[in-house]
Amino acid sequence: MTLSQWRAWPSREALSREGVTRARRMLAWTVRVALLTILLWTAVEQRGVAEWAVALAPVVLLACGAAAWALFRTTLAHRLLPSLGLLAFLLAVAVLAQHVGFTAPATVLWCGCAVTALERMPLVAAVPATAASLTGFVLVNDDPWLTTVAVAIGLCLSGYVLRLDAEARGAAQRLLAQERAARVAETESAALAERSRIAREIHDVLAHSLSAQLVHLEAARLLIEGGADREQILDRVVAARGMARDGLAETRQALSALRGEMTPLEDFLRELVASSDGASLDVRGERRPMPVEASQTVRRVAQEALTNVRKHAPGAKTAMRLEYGPAEVALEIRDSGAPGPHGELTVSGGGYGLLGMRERAELMGGTLEAGPCEEGFVVKLRVPV
Repeated sequence: MTLSQWRAWPSREALSREGVTRARRMLAWTVRVALLTILLWTAVEQRGVAEWAVALAPVVLLACGAAAWALFRTTLAHRLLPSLGLLAFLLAVAVLAQHVGFTAPATVLWCGCAVTALERMPLVAAVPATAASLTGFVLVNDDPWLTTVAVAIGLCLSGYVLRLDAEARGAAQRLLAQERAARVAETESAALAERSRIAREIHDVLAHSLSAQLVHLEAARLLIEGGADREQILDRVVAARGMARDGLAETRQALSALRGEMTPLEDFLRELVASSDGASLDVRGERRPMPVEASQTVRRVAQEALTNVRKHAPGAKTAMRLEYGPAEVALEIRDSGAPGPHGELTVSGGGYGLLGMRERAELMGGTLEAGPCEEGFVVKLRVPV
């Protein structure tokens, strides 16, 4: 045992009553009341004791009770000098009780001080205090020396066992407090992550649809100011309305996803491909359930990749491949890069673009690669599942 362990106090959790069961508290109070009753009865019935000592006994007994309560408080606060002072007061009362003839109360004080010191004080102070208490007990005890030594050793073991029990209870209380704090932190972290996920989903949907609507409405305004014919203006308004309708549908889909009410990933991709001219889908591997975040990442990347194809390579053939691997899902969107004028969404800006797709993949612990290929452009996404 190191010097620091000898100087260490039992923890406050060990010295307090926190974590003590109701049954143990009731048992402790029953023992205290019974012991107090026995001591009072012994003091009253004691023969051969001066009358003034008998009359003064209840007062001294109450003083000892107050000192014991104060000792509990000072040891709980880890105040060594006051604790030693109170222990010395109790030992002095034991000496006085033995001197006037109160042998039984004196014996209880000797033994109680020995056990309490070992249980509630640093060992560097508890060992001398216990030694002093047991010395007084041995000197006044009339039993055979072997019995006296056995009782003294038993008291030492009892005090140390109580110390170990209190330390174990204190450690359990600290672990419980740490677990509660960890649960609170985990709940707060989960709530923050959920808020971030909701904000990211809504941002992706709104940024994707509203920017396109803005372009069409701005074009309609310019056509009106330029005196264009009704059909041109109407085309732009109808396109803006279509973007709004699609954005509303995507918003509903995102909210359903946040509630866990999503269509299967393959069905979503098939619908997405069906709405894009010249696009095809190839699904490989054994289908498996995916976390919501991973599924949403695949969906958003597929949407953004097809939007980019319509913007930058209108009319190009697009091949989409979804592959389930042992520990990840891979999505590849490859277009043929067919030449042609930019589509009407060219100036609308990506919903959140390649940078947004890459950030979304990295949040899931995945990767995203995007760049030119032999014929056109390819986007490769990998997310763990």
